[in-house]
Amino acid sequence: MTKLKDVLYSEIEDFREKGHKFLNGELNVMQFKHASGGFGVYAHRGGKEFMIRLRIPSGITDLEEMKIVYGFAKKYGMERIHFTTRQAIQFHGLSIDEVCDLMKEALDNDIYTRGSGGNFPRNVAISPLSGVNTDEAFDVTPYALAVGNYFLERIYTYKLPRKLKVSFSSSNADGAHCTVQDLGFLAINKDGEECFQVYLGGGLGQNPKIAVKYKELIEPKDVLYYVEAMVNLFMAEGNYENRNKARIRYILDRMGEEEFLACYKKYVDEAKARGGLELENIETKEYNKKGIKVEVKSPRLFSQKQEGLYSVYLHPVGGQLETKDLKVILETLEKMDNIEIRLAMTEGIYFRNLNGEEAKELLEITEDMGGKTVFEQSVSCIGVPTCQVGLCNSQGTLNAILDYFKEKKFTKDVLPRIYISGCGNSCGVHQVGPIGFTGKKKRVNDEVQECFSLYVDGSFAANKTKLGDCYGDMLASKIPEFLYELAVSIDKCELRYDEYIKVKKDEFESLVNKYLV
Repeated sequence: MTKLKDVLYSEIEDFREKGHKFLNGELNVMQFKHASGGFGVYAHRGGKEFMIRLRIPSGITDLEEMKIVYGFAKKYGMERIHFTTRQAIQFHGLSIDEVCDLMKEALDNDIYTRGSGGNFPRNVAISPLSGVNTDEAFDVTPYALAVGNYFLERIYTYKLPRKLKVSFSSSNADGAHCTVQDLGFLAINKDGEECFQVYLGGGLGQNPKIAVKYKELIEPKDVLYYVEAMVNLFMAEGNYENRNKARIRYILDRMGEEEFLACYKKYVDEAKARGGLELENIETKEYNKKGIKVEVKSPRLFSQKQEGLYSVYLHPVGGQLETKDLKVILETLEKMDNIEIRLAMTEGIYFRNLNGEEAKELLEITEDMGGKTVFEQSVSCIGVPTCQVGLCNSQGTLNAILDYFKEKKFTKDVLPRIYISGCGNSCGVHQVGPIGFTGKKKRVNDEVQECFSLYVDGSFAANKTKLGDCYGDMLASKIPEFLYELAVSIDKCELRYDEYIKVKKDEFESLVNKYLV
């Protein structure tokens, strides 16, 4: 990585100059965005402050790296850090010089920002409990990291039409959303053999699409051939003229499934003919820490497949972890043995490899730092007033929802996780959530107001993937009331949410229609 770091160091001052040109009006918003995205930097709405995204490989970090992140937050006056829906960490509200200085300091500590935005392969996603999940086929961690390293080593050379999203899931729960990615690898155990089911051409946002399956299961050692094939297909067939039609799924739409799969196979065969990309001597981690069993029930506690070991999940509201809370967590972890840390695609963080006593302590320490129920662990993109392209205040809407439930003193865990996107880009993955909202502006009563379209019954689980059904638009201000009334109705029926919307479909639709505008 020495050559890579030398190249990236050399780019920083040129980028700083572009940033000042943007501030001076010599570059417009789109010109700066085209330059900044590849550095993992975006201007806030208004163009005076900036965000930088730290590319945490597959969300896999550790105590020492999180201490460095905490140090950055303190140095640059960050009251909170933001966990993203792509297992990265964002800092908001920085000046352009602070962004560039932080970029250099991050590189000094082997933390990269390059390629975490723009027309580049994004952070390779992974099931955050891979390696410890009781239901997994096998641990996909080494394969995700290998692909991430493969991308990073070439990151400054790519000339892609748009972003490329790759993910690895270790079980059918599909915690990394393989079935709605450009390229997904789902772990399968077939007749005692480890292999991957490959998914191609999926994606969310405008014109969402569920990925198609590659016809053959593949050997894990060959994953880089399939990645290389997708990159080459994308560069050869992708649309460089129209950004709105430049994702993999549009190639699939244009060709049709059979032609697309044949085209992809051609690129796979060519990559294999060139050779040199087999992953050899892949080793998965052995967990030999002594476990301690405890009798604790919490929706934030997960038993690992290693006996007596646990993972604890923390979900700061909207993915916004206060810096002072991070300090307390790190001080607590310092006293524990061989702890793992992984970011999730739900804007939360898992602390893994805890014995029962450690898990109990961490649950207590973090009790008031985030959501306790699944509903309180809802997901929201950053939205207005921060995002340049956002239409609605998604974070504000999420907080209004949670505040409304607190006012009503409703604490029963009957609603599922809600997924909120501030615009149609689906950064909050609203299209595959059991309940999703996407922001829009709409004229209501002769006034343009913030509204959200309601999506229902989406799913990203493998073999059950479904895009949610759009029911119409609601005023943002009425969503808390709608969800509260829905929760009360479900509770009275003593049904789960997924049962209620089917068994009591007429009642549910009547409630929805009451709030549509």
